[in-house]
Order: sequence, then structure tokens, then C-alpha cells
Amino acid sequence: MQVEYSRRFIKELRRAPRKIQIAFYERLQIFIEDPQHPLLHLHELEGRLKNCYGLNITGDWRAVYEDLEDGSVVFFIMIGTHSQLYK
Repeated sequence: MQVEYSRRFIKELRRAPRKIQIAFYERLQIFIEDPQHPLLHLHELEGRLKNCYGLNITGDWRAVYEDLEDGSVVFFIMIGTHSQLYK
């Protein structure tokens, strides 16, 4: 699995608290090893984020990604709190 990031994602991750940055990379490792791990609470999104997926980072923080090339490329597009992403 190849992991890529949008410029927006990189910018948002840099602005996130340090503990969120660490939690993201921990969850990313779990995701790479087992994309269906229940800790990730993966779910398909609706509305303007249709065809994207939400990945649980902490209780309130989520990372949003697109699944490209039949799962061989994962493209992270946004990271933020639930209310920031899904308003």
C-alpha cells in the first residue's frame, strides 16, 4: 500500500497538537498492517465527502482519505476534529 498526502493534509497535520500528530502515525501503522482493524472505526463518508473514508485518530480527531487504484494507493486529504471536517 502506498500512502500519499495532500498539501492541505500536511499543513493541517503540522498545525495539530503534538499528541495528535503522534496518534496519527500510530494509527497509520495499524492501518497499513490491518486496514480493517476495529480500532480505526473506518467508515465511508457521505455528502461533499462522498467516495472518501474517515479514519479515527482519537475520540474527536479524524483523518479523511481517498482509496485510489483499488486500494493500492491511499491519499489522505484532510485531518481535523469531527466538527471541523463534517460541518
